[in-house]
Amino acid sequence: MENRTEATEFILLGLTNAPDLQIPLFIIISLIYFINVVGNLGMIVLILWDSRLHTPMYCFLANLSLVDIFYSSAVTPTVLAGLLVGKKVVSHNACVAQMFIFAAFVTTEDFLLAAMAFDRYAAVCKPLHYTTIMTPTMCACLTMACYAGGFLNSFIHTGDTFRLYFCKSNVVHHFFCDVPAVMVLSCSDRHVSEMVLVYGASFVICSALLLILISYTFIFITIFKMRSAAGYQKAMSTCVSHFTAVSIFYGTLIFMYLQPSSSHSMDTDKTVSVFYTMVIPMLNPVVYSLRNKEVKSAFKKVVEKTKYSLGFR
Repeated sequence: MENRTEATEFILLGLTNAPDLQIPLFIIISLIYFINVVGNLGMIVLILWDSRLHTPMYCFLANLSLVDIFYSSAVTPTVLAGLLVGKKVVSHNACVAQMFIFAAFVTTEDFLLAAMAFDRYAAVCKPLHYTTIMTPTMCACLTMACYAGGFLNSFIHTGDTFRLYFCKSNVVHHFFCDVPAVMVLSCSDRHVSEMVLVYGASFVICSALLLILISYTFIFITIFKMRSAAGYQKAMSTCVSHFTAVSIFYGTLIFMYLQPSSSHSMDTDKTVSVFYTMVIPMLNPVVYSLRNKEVKSAFKKVVEKTKYSLGFR
């Protein structure tokens, strides 16, 4: 029998050990997180406030903003604390909770982007039947399915990771408790767990991505057949923002999770992780608002109403 002492806490090495970089990074990440929370909360409030935005597309977008706030908030405060104190010690349960929350909401965003692609397909390719396809019930069911799939996927991977023994090093070469970074510390045979991670992540990412690609194939075919320049521009404007967000999000996820842990470079993973845990949630409201006339119109209406209520004419 082998004597094993289970780790009761983990030490996060954080983004950098260079003292000269910690304060500048703290300021930059704080600013990114502030823009992220304000931008996404603003998007949610705007959608709830303006009745013209009470459509399936904006229902999904509001949920996307909510998910962005949750999964970035699961990581960013830990990163900021680590930059202030150096190495960050987290308990075993806190590490489990962080991993679960992050994985749940990232996976939910993965499914929401697929649901949004289906919504765009219905709007562009089946405009006469759009209201009968994307009913409020259909929208609610798709949204709940996205959350259910996200939490189920997180439960599987978090449970599979923490069923392993951690009796060697408890130093996580990352700035948060991500599945590959924690799994590599295990002194158990983790071959099966790595396969569960790679194949599970492959199924989740590729199934959603396949639905998106199929939807956009039909969308682009329909757009290129349009004879009206106005119709062409309108159809493109509804899809460009979503397609941009999809490209950024899936590019980073594929790089991070569709390879075995033996192929991971921790320094490279940190750089990529900063992008999809902090930068992408900040970019989503910017991408959708800059390319969307209805959102910009609703925002202008809010600004004008605020000015009027404050006495500025």
